[in-house]
Amino acid sequence: MSTRQQKISRLIQKELSEILQKESRAFCLGAMVTVTMVRVSPDFSFARIYISIFAPGMKPEDVFNSLNANNKPIRAELGNRVRYQLRIVPEFAFFIDDSLDYIEKIDNLLKQK
Repeated sequence: MSTRQQKISRLIQKELSEILQKESRAFCLGAMVTVTMVRVSPDFSFARIYISIFAPGMKPEDVFNSLNANNKPIRAELGNRVRYQLRIVPEFAFFIDDSLDYIEKIDNLLKQK
């Protein structure tokens, strides 16, 4: 991953985190969503956004589906925030980051032995 890709990834991660925090009622159904990682393609046209969802009393799938349904307004808000830093706002897709679950599973397995 190039230095420019890393910078753009960090910028998108920071701005998306703020958007999802401020608009959590509309986009996230009130759940707490953390942007854990952003991967940008080499031509900067597409970004994979990995999220972690904490939604007590709700199904994380509902929050994930809501984010995917609101992809266009989220991208528009991101475009308004980064219009002076980026020429093209990349298309993006959300993915659930299950690395914490994986770490917890391995930790539990190690404790059993």
